[in-house]
Formats: sequence, C-alpha cells, structure tokens
Amino acid sequence: MTTDIQGESFNFRAEIRQLLDILVHSLYQDREIFLRELISNASDALTRLHFETLTNAEVRDPEAELAIHVDVEEEGETKRLVVRDSGIGMTRDELIQNLGTIAQSGAREFLQQAKVENGTTLGDIIGQFGVGFYSIFMVAEAVRVVSLSHRPEAEAAAWVSHGDDRFDVMPAEKTDRGTEIHITLKADAAEFADPYRLKNVVRRHSDYVGYPIYVAGEQANQQVSLWRKSPSDVDREATDRFYQQFSLDFAPPLATVHLHADAPVHVRALLFVPARRERSVFALRKEPGVRLFSRQVLIQEYCTDLLPRWLEFVDGVVDSEDLPLNVSRETVQNNRLMRHLGKSLKGRVLRELGHLAERDADAYATFWHEYGRLLKEGLALDPEAKEEILPFLRFHSSSRDDELVSLEAYVERMAEEQEAIYFVMGDSRAAVANSPHLDAFRARGLEVLYWVDPLDVFLAPVLNEFKGKPLRNIDDASLELPELEESGAEAAEPALPEADFNRFIGRCVTTLGDRIIEVRPSRVLRDSPVRLVSPESTPEGQMARLQRLVDQSYEVPKRILEVNRAHPLIQNLARRISARPEDELINLAIEQLYESALLQEGLHPDPAAMLPRIQRLLQLASA
Repeated sequence: MTTDIQGESFNFRAEIRQLLDILVHSLYQDREIFLRELISNASDALTRLHFETLTNAEVRDPEAELAIHVDVEEEGETKRLVVRDSGIGMTRDELIQNLGTIAQSGAREFLQQAKVENGTTLGDIIGQFGVGFYSIFMVAEAVRVVSLSHRPEAEAAAWVSHGDDRFDVMPAEKTDRGTEIHITLKADAAEFADPYRLKNVVRRHSDYVGYPIYVAGEQANQQVSLWRKSPSDVDREATDRFYQQFSLDFAPPLATVHLHADAPVHVRALLFVPARRERSVFALRKEPGVRLFSRQVLIQEYCTDLLPRWLEFVDGVVDSEDLPLNVSRETVQNNRLMRHLGKSLKGRVLRELGHLAERDADAYATFWHEYGRLLKEGLALDPEAKEEILPFLRFHSSSRDDELVSLEAYVERMAEEQEAIYFVMGDSRAAVANSPHLDAFRARGLEVLYWVDPLDVFLAPVLNEFKGKPLRNIDDASLELPELEESGAEAAEPALPEADFNRFIGRCVTTLGDRIIEVRPSRVLRDSPVRLVSPESTPEGQMARLQRLVDQSYEVPKRILEVNRAHPLIQNLARRISARPEDELINLAIEQLYESALLQEGLHPDPAAMLPRIQRLLQLASA
C-alpha cells in the first residue's frame, strides 16, 4: 500500500487481477449484464436502507426518495454513464471491504467455472460468486465510485480503478446519501451512452425491481411486478393483459397459475399454458423455459430446469428470494432449493390442468390437441412421471364419437365382468373405426380406445395397466372374449361346405407364402372378411408401425390371417376355386384381401402399389 496527497492506493489480490482480465476481455454478447448487476446492487442498498429505517430514526436524508437513476454525460469524445441510488451508502472502510476485496475462494471458484463452462456465456455465471460489480470493467475504461453512508456522522469517500491491478480510495465531495458510480465508457462501448439502449436493458433485465429506475429522467421499469401481488388482488383481465405484453400472443392462455408460497421455498410465480404450441412469428420468446428472477432481478431468460421436458410448453415468470443471483445450470441441477421450487411449480401446473379438464372439456380438448404428444413423450421417456401423466391422457374411442376419453372415465364405464382395457392401433380414426378387430367388441358392447398417433407405439411398453386393469391390444390372437349366445340364422352352420372352405384356406397359404404365419378360420369376425392378428402382442410388433414411417428398410411383419367363413366375399371366392381353380381373379383377390388388411393395420409399406391390382380386378369383374 502507498499513500499520496489524494488518498491511498491498494493492490488487488492475484485472483482479482485474473478475474478483471477475464471481464475486460469478455464476449460482447455478455456486456449489457453489467447494468443488471449495478441495478441489483443498488436495489439491495435501497432495501437495506429501508430496513434500517424501521429500527433507526437517525439516518441521513430520511425523506429522500428510494430510487435508482441512470444518466449519461458527454464531454467531447468521452462518454460517461452515472448509476446512482439513495440507498444505505458506504464509508471509506466499507468501500475498501466491499469493492477492493473479494473472498479468495469465491474468485477462485469463479475463475474455475469460467474455464469449464464452455457452453455457458459469462453472463450466466457472473454474480454467482459475488463478483457482479466487477462486470463493470467489460465496458469501463475507468470507474469512480462515490458514496456517503446513511450514518449522520459519516464522511463521503471515493473508490477509483482503471481495471488494472490497483485501486485508489480517497475523500470525496458528496452531500446526499447513497452511492454514485461514474463509468468512463470504452470507445467500443459507446452504445451504452444511448438512453434508448439503456431503457431496453432495464426493461429486459430489471423491469420489476421494486424501486423506480429513472433513465435520463424517465422511469424505465414497471416496478410493481404482477406476480408478486396476492392472487386475490389480481383479476383474470390483468393476467391476460400481462400475458399478451409478455409474449405478444394475443390469444388468451388456456390456463393460468398464480402461485404465492413461502415454504418449503419462497416463490412468487405467474405461469401460463399458451393456446397454441407453435409460437407466433411475432412472439418475443423463441425458446421454451420460464423467466427466472431472484428478488425481481432476471437471472435466467429461458430456464428449462425447473419443469420437466414434458411441461416445456409452460410459459411465464418465477421469482424466489431464496435463490442467489445468476444460478448456473450446474447449480440448478444440484441445488436442493431449486428442486423444491420445481416440485412446487410442477404440482400447481398439474393441478390447474386437472381443473381445466373438469370444468371445460372443450378447452382441455384444445390443450390435448396442442400438447398431448409432449405428455406421451414424457410417459415414454420419464417412467418416474407415469402416475403424474396418466390422468391427463386422452383418446378417442369406439363408443364416444368426437368425445375424448380418459382412462379414468373408461374404467368407470367398464362392465363388472370386463377384465381389461382394450385398444386398437392404426393410422387414423377413420381407419381404426373400420378395423375388422372391432367386430367382436361391437357385438359384445365393449368399448375400445383408438391409438392412432405414431407416438402411441411407445405407450404400450409403459402403459401396461391402469388401476389394476391390464391394457390389451385387440389384434392379439390370444385374446379371450366372452362367448355370445346366437340364435336363428346366426346360429346356423354357414352355407359354405367344409371342403370348399378348406380349399380356400389352402389357396391363401400357397398364394401368400411366407408373408404370413398361418391362415385359420376366425371365431370373432362378423362384418369383415379377414383380419391380421399378432401371434402375441409385443412391443416389437407394435413398433412396426413406427418403423414403416421412419425406416426405409422396413419389412412387413408376419401375421396370422384369420378368415370369416360366413362372409359373402369369402364364400364366393371359395366356390370359384372349386369351379374354376385357374381363374386369374382368385389369386388377385386373395392378394388384395391381405394387403387391404395390412393397410387397415397401418403396416402397408406402399399403398399406391395396390393400384394396378385393383384396376385389374375391376377389369375382370366388369368382363
């Protein structure tokens, strides 16, 4: 330490010199966060002053407005920025303690983090280790901090640094309480001498700081954050208006969660479920994730670690005073408070979605149309979330037309003797509605869920039971159904002789060859001539539908072909085989029956390839 007429000069510790070197040479996209850090420090100083006045009436300038001012000064080519507050202020010793030193461990950890966080910008870790003030040197050629403490007997002092290895502390002239930071801007940081640019930075990072922030004499922040108000004091119109300003999405959200809690963590949150998954081209937010605040200061623009990926559509803001500024991704993942916070948010979002489903079926149908696939992905990729996601799944079914059906509602409607929840898979609702597999279920009055989304193939391995009822694919050849009591014509033997029917079975075997496992008479078909069934319902067999869409080397899976001997088409073909075994139409018709069944199952690799055969069949039929 050396002493001169102006004051005292100090050397920074080695860690601080390394830190300043990093900040001086920081990336350009990180630069604006210096103002966020200075405003955050000013806000803390104002809050400390506020609490001081609650127990101490002897403070300097007790009537001064608690506010933050950001002003621009120009002198020739030199541009300066002044950030001042009317907060608690600092004495000479406090300036040395607060600005001239920093915990060695904190500086060392920051330096180590800055080296290993390759995928994280510097702005994401500044402040985490108490080094936020030093971000000023990303834009500053020189910094002069002048402060006057709230203590009536205190004298003003100044702290001066040029970002090198030394700083000076000296007496100063200042009569009003608080701190002023005079920043001589670098030539390549002149953009921060533009009030418009400064206002944008304030609105982006510090819009809801609890004190007014004046930029060039005009208040630039909203100050009162809607999410910090009590939910009882905020109406739906206000939250919708905030959502529109926040997102530039002018369709009202499907659901809103306004959360105030103080345990197990302090949290104030205002979350939204947008009406559409695809964001408007005018949307301000281009990525998933909520905006994360600490004490109304933005610390992460797109925080995706609070909610699971299957809830990534949730938008909004989360504010917690328990969190440190600039929580890094690693800290988020390992911070117990963050885990508690995420658990609270997830629980409230799911509760609100449950209420939406109960009170507004149409709105929930819209939600499911937009976000159902994300929930299915969550079920497939996050097995631990199974019980949380199951209540929100919806399907069309064979007995409810356009109504979406939950698993809970399906189980409530099940007959007492029904042992399983049944589903059928296909490419579309129209395709499965005409599936031959439904014949037996319609005859018995059994409801069948329609699984027609390509992602549904991922559900089968995970969704194997619900409330003690197994889920069964109705294409399973081993499926046992209650016997039907038939009478009259239905109970009579089919008119087709056994020998003719056996010849038809044999012809199917020779025509289709090793494309099928076997051909056999059906015990359940009523309105359809044939169906393809799996020898057993396995995840591999169900995945064939997805493989057809994404795999160019897809091979049609082998199935069992079941034949309805009572169907007129089968009877006509069987008689034709007996009368004219060499008729060209016979093999063409068997091929078409097989490939039509593949098409109904969503397994046909190239439906257009059937056209020449269909045209030939029409030609023969019209001859």
